[in-house]
Amino acid sequence: MTPLFATGSWRALELAAADVPRLQAFFDANPEYTRAVEGRAPLPDAAQQEFDDRPPAGFPYTRRWLMGIAGADDALVGVAGVVSDLFASGVWHVGLYIVATALHGRGIAHPLYDALERWMIAGGAHWLRLGVVAGNARAERFWAAAGYREVRVRTGMVMGLNTNTVRVLVKPVGARTLDDYLARVPRDLPGAP
Repeated sequence: MTPLFATGSWRALELAAADVPRLQAFFDANPEYTRAVEGRAPLPDAAQQEFDDRPPAGFPYTRRWLMGIAGADDALVGVAGVVSDLFASGVWHVGLYIVATALHGRGIAHPLYDALERWMIAGGAHWLRLGVVAGNARAERFWAAAGYREVRVRTGMVMGLNTNTVRVLVKPVGARTLDDYLARVPRDLPGAP
């Protein structure tokens, strides 16, 4: 695993094909995210699917990272998936962010995310983007506290056994604005197809 960034005793490592079993063990030990989003426990090949996942055909992007966040003992305490330059230069998309359930409520998720955000900005992010399932109250509160704002809503998103409504959230970096973002990514305009 290649180190990407560190904060305190935690470090984010880029996952390789050999890490898929380790990622599967993390998903199996922390099924809450999958239950909330997909309406089921993680499938036996969930880690392989996540490792192989890429933006849909026709969605331009530069690079995708799948990272494990590990402590001093090398145990995974979180995972994140990030795509750079999705739809437009400078738009970085957080496709996945999970912190181990045992760490919920301990004040760890925000510092880990803050380190991830600094890493994205250092890599060239001008706008940070993600989708959160409407009704996943814990996730919605987390992203609002991190400074993300809704730009549009997508309905009818099939994810596992669930058909979800997804709130598309964006956080401009520095002097960038939501208007600048929407001019570059018109698919996220309210009411766009």
